[in-house]
Amino acid sequence: MNTLPSPTATRRNFLSTTTRVAALPIIARPLILNADDKSGTKDPLVGSEEHTYRVIHNWGRNSLPSTHDYGNASHGVCVDRQGYVYITHTGTPDSVYVFDPDGNFVRSLAGFHSVNKGDSSTSSGHGIDIRTEGNEEFIYLSASYAKKSFAKMSLKGELVWTRDQDQIFEHAGFAGKKLGFRPTNISFRPDGGYYLGDGYGSAYLYHYDAQDNFVRAIGGFGQQDGQFRTPHGQWLDTRDGTPKLVVADRANSRLQWFDMNGKHLRTQSGFLFPADIDSQGDLLLVPDLHARITILGRSNQPLAQLGDDEAWRKRVLDKKEAMRTSPEKWIPGKFVHPHDACFDADGNIFVTEWVRGGRVSKLVKV
Repeated sequence: MNTLPSPTATRRNFLSTTTRVAALPIIARPLILNADDKSGTKDPLVGSEEHTYRVIHNWGRNSLPSTHDYGNASHGVCVDRQGYVYITHTGTPDSVYVFDPDGNFVRSLAGFHSVNKGDSSTSSGHGIDIRTEGNEEFIYLSASYAKKSFAKMSLKGELVWTRDQDQIFEHAGFAGKKLGFRPTNISFRPDGGYYLGDGYGSAYLYHYDAQDNFVRAIGGFGQQDGQFRTPHGQWLDTRDGTPKLVVADRANSRLQWFDMNGKHLRTQSGFLFPADIDSQGDLLLVPDLHARITILGRSNQPLAQLGDDEAWRKRVLDKKEAMRTSPEKWIPGKFVHPHDACFDADGNIFVTEWVRGGRVSKLVKV
């Protein structure tokens, strides 16, 4: 096996001139109904035609030990080559829970390490990704917490290295500057390098090469093309054969694409609060914190907006409803706050939501 990871050897995808694009066109409202599927269950369906999915809410919940909980939220999700599912969270114990493909709990991983000795703050799992390097898979983790280190570790939890705020700012030439630091996600390059996105902090993406050397910082806070307001997630987009970095510029309600040298290529608006990105084949998957999940085609046209419902979204965003902390109000087939989503090898989708107590849903392709 090649010692450098291929663009497809990552957590979510084990299958095989600057322009501004107008807002996404309106598409047909997704199908949501309670209907018998082939197995005789009555899980709700979302989507339509070739993008129809059976929704299994609270996937894996029943197997979670009574001493384990997702805390304030379930945050990130990824899948390894064997189909094991990794969920980051803010609960206890540890920062990552691992499930087998059938939803049985396997183990928890500590993942994040305090920068300051004696820091006993609650675990703070956020961004997670996995890639193959040589014959082994490695986890890359970001904690969205300034006192926790960005880390690389084995699938069993053995630590390879950590990198903290002071180190990253020194590499980037930001030492002494008044910039925040709360990194949210990681993505990979086809040459073995990677990006750490400082979504809740400086609004920069930090590019490192395959030898862990700092290369450049991309972005910074703003609303112009090439700038970000909460670059919450990013991904390697290879669908047209040319590798590109695509960034979920959340608070600017858009996606932005860059070449491998950090040059801005295009911006696409029409999103609500895009939180992260995944791809499989010609599809780009965009979980949106505002209660829907968008699937884009090869030309970035919207093919489906799963769970989209304007009336429901209005309730979700109404602070008086306190929807993220009120599971008794949740409706089957509706999403509250999709925070991350990824494909598995069979084209199913796992969704983690930013809700109190956490929620993981498996969308089984029909």
